[in-house]
Amino acid sequence: MWKCKGIIMGHDNFYNDQLIIKASKYLSLILRHKPEIVGLELDNHGWALVKDVLKKCNYSIDLLNDVIRMNDKKRFEYNADKSKIRACQGHSIKVDLDLPPSIPPEILYHGTATKFIDFINKDGIIAKGRDFVHLSIDRDTANKVGSRHGKPAILLVESGRMYRDGLKFYLSTNGVWLTKEVPPKYFEINW
Repeated sequence: MWKCKGIIMGHDNFYNDQLIIKASKYLSLILRHKPEIVGLELDNHGWALVKDVLKKCNYSIDLLNDVIRMNDKKRFEYNADKSKIRACQGHSIKVDLDLPPSIPPEILYHGTATKFIDFINKDGIIAKGRDFVHLSIDRDTANKVGSRHGKPAILLVESGRMYRDGLKFYLSTNGVWLTKEVPPKYFEINW
């Protein structure tokens, strides 16, 4: 069984950046992809009880609060009374984030690596193992995403036209635009 080793509060209640990053990555793993590795149960909307996360990961509430507060992508959220926590998007497991359909801006961006361009030109931008394709409102964010996988390529997505043609969009609570797919006729490579 996996354990969140070494992620407990220090004597002075101070967490260094490496500890926050390690805890954040582990939280992403168990809230987005593999809750079963620590025996965590998520409800249909992706929520887990905070008390269960703390116990199963040996996190302090201070560490969990710091992970949520300091995560630059704002990947996690509490419910209104802070008794539950979930990932805002990016799940490879089936959850219903209960997001209402939203009207997207005219243009959104998708970051990928150049090595995937031939496949994307043929099949479009697909979610692969995730629930949704992730799109950003700005080139810089898309460039950062693409850079994680190699030499980046930025795809300019005609989201407004997609919406008018009947494709649905959702806006996650952390500002990531979501859609099920982007067919090739709706994007162009914008190096």
